[in-house]
Amino acid sequence: MKLQILPANTGITWVKLGIQTFFKQPLALGGLFFMFLACLSVVSIVPIIGSPLSLMLIPGATLGLMVATLETLRGKFPMPSTLATGFRSGPSRLKSMLILGAIYAAAITLMMWIAIALGGDSLAQLDLSSPEKTRKAMDSADFHTALLSGTAMYLVLSMFFWHAPGLVYWYDVPPTKALFFSMIACLRNFKAYLMYGLTWMAVFLGASMVLGTVMGLLGMQALGRPIITAFALSMAAMTFTSIYFTFRDSFAHTEQTPTELQPPEP
Repeated sequence: MKLQILPANTGITWVKLGIQTFFKQPLALGGLFFMFLACLSVVSIVPIIGSPLSLMLIPGATLGLMVATLETLRGKFPMPSTLATGFRSGPSRLKSMLILGAIYAAAITLMMWIAIALGGDSLAQLDLSSPEKTRKAMDSADFHTALLSGTAMYLVLSMFFWHAPGLVYWYDVPPTKALFFSMIACLRNFKAYLMYGLTWMAVFLGASMVLGTVMGLLGMQALGRPIITAFALSMAAMTFTSIYFTFRDSFAHTEQTPTELQPPEP
């Protein structure tokens, strides 16, 4: 396995491939993404351990969506069981995936504590039942500091975990090394990932404008909420579909090309 240095316009290609692949199996990939969210929501309501456990599942479940993308590329229909691929690939990879999940849960929890500390009373004053109080809290300097700091910390965390599940699953890289290699890959190909993020923002804003215009012309405001929800879920599913391509192109194996990744032996 070796890191590949990619041109900036590769980021645009990743977005195109994510959208194209999603529309090859929209019901399957969209359904798997909905299952992904539903499973995390159900687990999170378990008393005491629910929230950290749901966070622990995110790296492994994200790997499942990557494998579903690969199955779609091969002309197969990704089954619901694909979502659990990261947890049924043998004892070694299962242990590594659980370690990744534990690190992710701990990091997210720490980030939340830091954000709360930086936000001070502004976060405590957020009250959805009182728009006036919420607006006042969101206008405070402490709230903006907490928001910006939290966003920056999450972006850094995302770079550590962006490729880590794939490195553990396909190349059997130990968790800590997978986190390190993931960060290095994101930094070395920063221009490609920046273009990737900017392109997704442009696609989302453009599609939102088109959707809003069509709904206005057809008088579909009454159906606004379910349509917007379906649109948001579809866009998120396409984004997760494109993650596989960012991994495939960022790393190459000495014995197999990135387009020929195979499931590891249990």
